[in-house]
Amino acid sequence: MTGTSQAGDRPDGTAVYLYGVTRGLDPAALRDAHGVAGAPVRGVVADGLTALVSTVRLADYGEAALRANLEDLAWLEATARAHHDVVDRAARAAPTAPVRIATIYRDDTRVVEVLTAQGARFGEVLDRVEGRAEWGVKAYTVPGSPRAAATPDRPAEPATVSAAGPVSTSGPGSGGGEPGAGAAYLRRRQRERRRREDAGREAAARARDLHAELADHAVAYRHHPPQDPRLSGRPGVQILNAAYLLDEEQAEGFLAVARAAGERLPGIEVEVTGPWPPYSFIDTDDATPAREPGDR
Repeated sequence: MTGTSQAGDRPDGTAVYLYGVTRGLDPAALRDAHGVAGAPVRGVVADGLTALVSTVRLADYGEAALRANLEDLAWLEATARAHHDVVDRAARAAPTAPVRIATIYRDDTRVVEVLTAQGARFGEVLDRVEGRAEWGVKAYTVPGSPRAAATPDRPAEPATVSAAGPVSTSGPGSGGGEPGAGAAYLRRRQRERRRREDAGREAAARARDLHAELADHAVAYRHHPPQDPRLSGRPGVQILNAAYLLDEEQAEGFLAVARAAGERLPGIEVEVTGPWPPYSFIDTDDATPAREPGDR
């Protein structure tokens, strides 16, 4: 960290980028740290809290510029990586509440106002995440597995008869199709649909069981929407996408449960990532406690 300040306006044409809020952070922990666009990271201090910030140009981070830049995947990826690096480094040294990417304020004075006005809320979040980290778990069906579920975005095809036209039921020599062929086709499609539905229910049940086991080793959890296969790069169907908040001493047992589940569940592959700063638990109202509040 290049230094701390109580308040102060920034130069014209600039704004303040906020990474997160921490408590009890030694300024030396982020010495020489750089964030988005290579900007030095510093701290703005108020009411016992430190906001991790950088000074950025409005030409890149003003309202109009952000609208355009957030549509640029290369810019978004670089900014997200730089944002995470700052938050991760701080979280390793002190309890840290990250904020969403591209959170911008006009100057340090406004950041101080935010810390003062929302100090109680930040304190609640920091109390909740202190000594804890976020772990992510994704579970997928394995394509080709006999017990893999059908993809939700590939619904059963509508039951139709052949494009050659209606099936004739006239007698031999009439030139019509084989009697009953249309009905057989419909029965076959119905059986395929039922198999897909059964496989989908089985996969969902396995995902619920896996989540229940993992939640037993967590303080809180949060479900995320299934990830777009184009982003995950995985050919299977994602049946679980969740984040779990763990005490440090819970990590070993949590990982053991995840590994065992991946080995014993045929047709299911489990992916675990972490530890991460608690991005999914910034808003405590959005997280579901896995045990009573106050239990450590």
